Amino acid sequence: MTSPTASGHPTAPSALLSYDVSGLNRAASVKVAHLIFGRSDAGPKSPQPFVARPGVVWVGQSVFLMPAALAAELGEKLRGLGAVVTTAYVAIDPDQVEALSRRAAQRRSRKHANGGTAGVGKT
Repeated sequence: MTSPTASGHPTAPSALLSYDVSGLNRAASVKVAHLIFGRSDAGPKSPQPFVARPGVVWVGQSVFLMPAALAAELGEKLRGLGAVVTTAYVAIDPDQVEALSRRAAQRRSRKHANGGTAGVGKT
């Protein structure tokens, strides 16, 4: 189902997906990270990480905007790994998705330029 937005562009069903996995379950945390972000040693036949799939925007820690079908697929896999998943279906103008995607990319490039991953391994 698509509906027109303020700019007149149709929008495909989208979802905000948020997940949480216990840091105490290290094995599950690692599997979740590999599922979403991939592995540095992954070969060309490895599945594409969710964050690299078309239409996926990494909004922030454990929050993604993505096509509804991908959110359903990822949510099922995350739950199978023991994560708590919350999904909210939203209608968002494609121009706003693009702006959100650009801001997220800018945050990541600034973080990497500053030498690290915000929040990981810091106390």
